[in-house]
Amino acid sequence: MASFDILRRSRAQTGDSTWKRSMRWLRRRLPIGLYARSLLIVIIPMVLLQSVVAFVFMERHWQLVTQRLSAAVTGDIAAVIDLIDKMPASDYADVIQIARDRLNLRISIEPDGELPAPRPKPFFEILDQILSEEISDQIRKPFWIDTVGNSDLVEVRIKLDDKRILRVYARRSQAYASNTHIFIVWMVGASLVLLTIAILFLRGQIRPILALAKAAESFGKGQKIDDFSPRGAEEIRRAGLAFIQMRERIERQIEQRTAMLTGVSHDLRTILTRFKLQLALAGDSADLDNLNQDVEDMQSMLEGYLAFARGEAEEDVGQLKLSDLMNRLTLEGELHEKTVTTSVEGDDNIRVRPNAFTRLVANLASNAYRYASTVHIDAKHSSKWLTITVDDDGPGIPERSREDVFKPFFRLDEARNLDSSGTGLGLAIALDIARSHGGNVTLSDSPMGGLRAVVRVPV
Repeated sequence: MASFDILRRSRAQTGDSTWKRSMRWLRRRLPIGLYARSLLIVIIPMVLLQSVVAFVFMERHWQLVTQRLSAAVTGDIAAVIDLIDKMPASDYADVIQIARDRLNLRISIEPDGELPAPRPKPFFEILDQILSEEISDQIRKPFWIDTVGNSDLVEVRIKLDDKRILRVYARRSQAYASNTHIFIVWMVGASLVLLTIAILFLRGQIRPILALAKAAESFGKGQKIDDFSPRGAEEIRRAGLAFIQMRERIERQIEQRTAMLTGVSHDLRTILTRFKLQLALAGDSADLDNLNQDVEDMQSMLEGYLAFARGEAEEDVGQLKLSDLMNRLTLEGELHEKTVTTSVEGDDNIRVRPNAFTRLVANLASNAYRYASTVHIDAKHSSKWLTITVDDDGPGIPERSREDVFKPFFRLDEARNLDSSGTGLGLAIALDIARSHGGNVTLSDSPMGGLRAVVRVPV
């Protein structure tokens, strides 16, 4: 009993894994766009419905009509055979004329002959099957039929009792429902019209969603949105209005923060200026050197904090050349007497906030110059992403601290610090700028033995 339960569970697990693999295979091949999936929602049920209707029509209506037509033609042939059996040979001309005028059949009687060899049965030929069954049931004599080909006639040969051969030619439309294609044409034509209407309506409904997605993506990249207005169905309009209200709240908070920081900056700088003036009036003294250094540190910390809090959010998006950025970083490395190599792959022009993005990359590069002797900066610009990688051979950052260094004012006690001023804001500012562009900054081990910093932003 235990072995049976184990076998059953094993089969159930195998079935579940097969089902999961099938669903994963199907998901990988289904379109990911909302417009394409909406079309599938419309097309698939319509195709299934038409397939069921066509199957029922073929199996029921088409076959039934063909069977009744074949039965009627077979009944006419049986009536002709009865007339031939009861009339003398001299009256066969009258039978032939009656069959032609009344039954729409062309017949001839061969006095002595044999039936041809049976022809191969055509594949999926409903007329051959039904007509053969009707002749066997009603006439019950040896026969040979020819329904193959594009001819409008159907030939039937029947061997009578006295070795005579009755040859009958009937129109195919007499024994076969040949106008079924009209139903298929109407069904397919109506489906195409309905699909066209559905596509037009879907495009009208999907376009506002795409506009909302584009506006949200642009806002996430820090770009200005001027021409967005909610359109479409009520739910889409509500989502668009909610997005506009969210954007206005965020922009209002940024403006309030910038105004507050401007006032704080003015007040603090005024106080620091007074400190510097009083120290200058106090004259040169060894006792005042430490106080002068503290004032300089306060000034540096204030500038760093304001730069971090401001985040360059007020700058407009513009064009920046990667080659110019790399040349600037190379010159800066040479000033620090470092070995710097750069590479650019893809389009040289990028759309970012130039000053902010330059500061982002410069912060990472300056940190590498400070703690490494060899630095490599690689830029890859694809159709969707801009990736800049900074590798060095310095001491690196312990893996346990790679998340903490993104926090403002966090300082490492180890061999490496990411901010020239010592305030712990260098990497925080870089991450803030990257996220304002809709991207991110990640740290990992470099193949060169030091730290690898990767900036990845959408374009």
